Amino acid sequence: MTSPADPPDGAGTGGPRLKLLAVTACPTGIAHTYMAAEKLVQAAQALGHEMKVETQGSIGAENVLSDNDVIQADGIIVAADKDVDLSRFAGKRVLSVGVAEGIHHPERLIERVRSAPVHRGDGTGGGAGPTATVGGPGGGGGKQRGVGYKALMNGVSYMIPFVVVGGLLIAVSLALGGHAQPDGGLVIPEGSFWKHVNDIGVIGFTLMIPILSGYIAYAIGDRPALVPGMIGGWIANTGALYGSESGAGFIGAIVTGFLAGYLVVWIKKVEVPRFVRPIMPIIVIPVVATSALGLFFIYVLGKPIAWVFEHLTDWLAGLTGTSAALLGVILGLMIAFDMGGPVNKTAFLFGAGLVSKNPEIMGMCAAAIPVPPLGQGLATLMRRKLFSEQERETGLAALFMGFFGITEGAIPFAAARPARVIPANMVGGAVAGAIAGLAAVTDSVPHGGPIVAVLGAVGGVPMFFIAIAVGAAATALTTVTLMSVGSGTTVGSAASSAPPTTSTPAPVPGVGEVLSGYLTELTVRQRLVADEKEAAIREMAELLAATGKVTNTDALVATALAREALGTTGLGEEIAIPHAKTDAVSAPIVGFARSAEGVEWGAPDGTRARLIFMIAVPEAAAGDVHLRILALLSRRLMDPGFRERLLAAPDTEAIMRVLGEIQ
Repeated sequence: MTSPADPPDGAGTGGPRLKLLAVTACPTGIAHTYMAAEKLVQAAQALGHEMKVETQGSIGAENVLSDNDVIQADGIIVAADKDVDLSRFAGKRVLSVGVAEGIHHPERLIERVRSAPVHRGDGTGGGAGPTATVGGPGGGGGKQRGVGYKALMNGVSYMIPFVVVGGLLIAVSLALGGHAQPDGGLVIPEGSFWKHVNDIGVIGFTLMIPILSGYIAYAIGDRPALVPGMIGGWIANTGALYGSESGAGFIGAIVTGFLAGYLVVWIKKVEVPRFVRPIMPIIVIPVVATSALGLFFIYVLGKPIAWVFEHLTDWLAGLTGTSAALLGVILGLMIAFDMGGPVNKTAFLFGAGLVSKNPEIMGMCAAAIPVPPLGQGLATLMRRKLFSEQERETGLAALFMGFFGITEGAIPFAAARPARVIPANMVGGAVAGAIAGLAAVTDSVPHGGPIVAVLGAVGGVPMFFIAIAVGAAATALTTVTLMSVGSGTTVGSAASSAPPTTSTPAPVPGVGEVLSGYLTELTVRQRLVADEKEAAIREMAELLAATGKVTNTDALVATALAREALGTTGLGEEIAIPHAKTDAVSAPIVGFARSAEGVEWGAPDGTRARLIFMIAVPEAAAGDVHLRILALLSRRLMDPGFRERLLAAPDTEAIMRVLGEIQ
């Protein structure tokens, strides 16, 4: 006797057709989402099965699976490189893989889903929770991304709004309502309007650490891990719970997030009586995991943190007679290391405790405090293509927070790339601290950043600003250097080294427009000259410029390359679709070119791009135009016959006729 989750006997072997569902999704774009959807539908039709696919792209969910679809389904394939909620598929066979698997092996997936584990609705079955996907290229540029990386980025993405809102509200309240006090730092009068604004900002900052921890845990262990992750993060950040004057900060939150997630995954594997299963995800798992993690942190992990805090303070006290530059280096390194954690707080409280007796020590700290956010914000301006759009926006907020001495403004960057960002922050902090120490800069209030100089609390203001500027520049340069080395790019202009291109072909009479008029004969090139990706993008940008809709070709190239830095737009099947959302164009426009030899684009299947489309839309009025163009192209380009006709078309007019098939 078969269970409700089992497919009909004989399915796929001449018997009844299978009713299959799928969900496709990729993290950075939409093209891979639709390519996987088309491939799965084509494979199902070829095998004689019925297939409905829900796509979760940047446009939003489309062709959404209904409850009735799920009830009738014989199996569900989830081809995704981002979190997909599996709870609605409880009781069904669910196969979770990377989006690239859906593109390259759809027939294999349809065969495998018949024996996939049954999803129980508690994060088990069909993989281990929402990130139980096989790391695959997808929209991520062909790099293998494990569960740990995805979980970390999930936590960072949810944390960023709290950092920005909290930091900006605190900064604004200090700027407009704060007063410098000789013995009390920047003080906002109690009961005032700006004090309430400051309190709201403090709440945002207080919540950002448990949010980071909670959503790391959620990405690993699904909803049952959210509560232990958040409470664990709160405990990590509340040093008073384990005898420390400072919490463990964002590093502690990362630790508790992963501990909570994997603890929940382990608990899910424990066999329990059937009558207990319904309450496992809502009562048993959260209570057990939260209690175990919280007590473990308080009694086991918290003690070493408190010990480190205490002994660092004693060690610093023994350095006061040493060289001012050396002490400045040490304090700068500590301030920049964990941005609010125990090491940072040790240095800050050490300086604050001596502010009335030895204000030079607080001067060193005050110079180092703004360097991490200022340096990271500066890095996003120096090499924009190395950062995502969200990171660039966070960088502007970090610059603002840095001015007001809010070191935590750099936490999103450090949490996402700790191996690159933390060393870069420490370099800048050490430089700033050393310069301030050598120049005998003083600070009479326990606060840092340019704001304290503006409010008159700093002695040696010119050298104070020089220390901050040099430190921030050192952090920015170190950051972009480490990121460039890691990503395989070189520091330089995005517009450099492009080979000369041939002249734009003359318009062909009688040829119309396709893709709602965004692609015309003016933006078609029969043969691309460039033989490498950056040069090809520049050649395509110059092709689009022939329409008069490109106001700044260099800016268009830079934006397209920035998108490539997030993940290749080489989709496989000899296709590449670079795209850019930028005010360097005045209206949406699409170009197409063919490459005889193909251009290496980093495609997941290793093929060189011979069919290259470039999409550019204005930033301000973009909406989802470029996403819908991408969706149309991605779906149509999955047809091998369409690609063959496009490659074989003898002239521009014939190319336009083939492209006219895209509807």
